[in-house]
Amino acid sequence: MPSFPKQLSIIPVPGIPEIKPGDDLVRILAAAAGEAGISIEEGDIVVFAQKIVSKAEGRIVDLNEVEPSPFAESVARTLGKDPRLVEVIFSETTKVIRMDQRKPDKGRLIVETRGGIISANAGVDASNVSGGDRVTLLPLDSDESARKLAEDIKRAFGVDAAVIITDTVGRPWRDGLVDIAIGCHGMKAMRDLRGGLDAKGMPLIATVMADADELASAAGLVMEKASSAPVVIIRGYEYEKGGTGAREIIRDPEEDLFR
Repeated sequence: MPSFPKQLSIIPVPGIPEIKPGDDLVRILAAAAGEAGISIEEGDIVVFAQKIVSKAEGRIVDLNEVEPSPFAESVARTLGKDPRLVEVIFSETTKVIRMDQRKPDKGRLIVETRGGIISANAGVDASNVSGGDRVTLLPLDSDESARKLAEDIKRAFGVDAAVIITDTVGRPWRDGLVDIAIGCHGMKAMRDLRGGLDAKGMPLIATVMADADELASAAGLVMEKASSAPVVIIRGYEYEKGGTGAREIIRDPEEDLFR
């Protein structure tokens, strides 16, 4: 008889309020979960949307306080973007991968962030930031942020839980956006199946699964940005503890055909 995985539960935590710089995310999570009658159990995976992590860490910039450089102003004219926004994007960038404008006011700026993530606009985002000219930046070190959250969960709930921090990105070859893991702690982000056998007994030669990304996308289905559920608990997935964080998912530039 074939063996089947356990049933997975993907549980959004309602009642998370607007997050401000300095807020204790796990304390807020504990209060919201308690109010909703939701527990965090041993072996759970707690998924946090990047936006609330960035807000709590004070990674917010007021564009009215940004003085764009002549280069940023030049790029902004080419791409049809706010030059202040372009200046902030460049401040978070180590390498420009591609920039172009194929449609009016639809300029694209694909860059590598200081954390090694390839994304549009370096993850700088104006959505869900209380309006105005304020934007959020990615955490300085998302894996470190995930580690601290996991430690706080251990203290608050008395259990070991893995933590994933997600962000929404586009992908080469495919339209549409998905959520990926930009931070991870307490579990291996990659699951190496090479050397094993498939269901037909054939050897697996190149199968390495990006588990953290798959879990991030699953959580994204129930986070639904407009529903104010930026924290999700995934229960029932048997992950392998350890790992070095979400950085292990980033492909070596020497093997990356898109850089």
